[in-house]
Amino acid sequence: MTEHAMTEHACTPVTVIGLGSMGRALAEAYVGAGHPTTVWNRTPSKGAPLVALGARQARTVDEAVAASPLVIACLTTFESTVEALGPAAGTIGGRTLVTLNSGSPAGARAMADWALGHGARYLGGAVKNVPSAVGAEDTLLYYGGDRGVFDEHAATLRVLGGDTVHLGDDPDLAALYEMAVGGTLLPALVGFFQGAAALRARGLDAASMVRFGAKWFEMIGALLPVFAGEIDRGDYGDAASSVDLFLAGAAHDVAFAEEAGLDVEWHRPFHDLLRRAVDAGHGGHSISALTEVLRSPAHPA
Repeated sequence: MTEHAMTEHACTPVTVIGLGSMGRALAEAYVGAGHPTTVWNRTPSKGAPLVALGARQARTVDEAVAASPLVIACLTTFESTVEALGPAAGTIGGRTLVTLNSGSPAGARAMADWALGHGARYLGGAVKNVPSAVGAEDTLLYYGGDRGVFDEHAATLRVLGGDTVHLGDDPDLAALYEMAVGGTLLPALVGFFQGAAALRARGLDAASMVRFGAKWFEMIGALLPVFAGEIDRGDYGDAASSVDLFLAGAAHDVAFAEEAGLDVEWHRPFHDLLRRAVDAGHGGHSISALTEVLRSPAHPA
């Protein structure tokens, strides 16, 4: 680490806007790392535990923004961030605004336009872990926006997680990757919950499948580079697991549901997607060919 980076890391004052569970974890990490930390939340009482740790609580959002050159907003959406920062629009100029919230790429672009329009510099980011993991060496955060702004504050941003990545200069890249990666979460969790329901129907503990489920996810993780390569090449001919094979398994899903007394209606759109892929000529292709079907929605808006 250069002398400049060490100085920037040690001394940069930081303001955290929004003190939900994640915002509180961000502020705690900065207080713990020795950064002068100012906090603000619509409900002032949420700042009390942080003040006890050494943070300074601002009375207004304008005062909070004025306190630091680096302002990190961790609110629910981009829209709520703009609303909260509205009273500080005249103060944010010359500062760097970093957002760590959910939302669409379009929302991130609108947020960047708002920040730049008021004279601020902007990075849109995402925390890819739970609040308790903030500050850990293997915690991933990624950012989109001006590379020079990222480099200037990289050491301070790395306080929040050791695996800190700059995706590119477009301010919506973190939101794009957040949506792209996050699409796996709900189907994976519902699959686990379905398995848990089946085990409980037999009087078995859901905990008994955790080890095996984790191994299954490891196997899926190992296949992702293979599937990504097929998708990037547009070559689905080497089908270790074909669309036809997955479609044949649909009948097993139905039989399992009847035996275990499960509601598996959530499978129906997946089975429809498989049938659409077969109709498009992908039956003998790798299951990754579903990407091509997803790029051509059945019912365009």
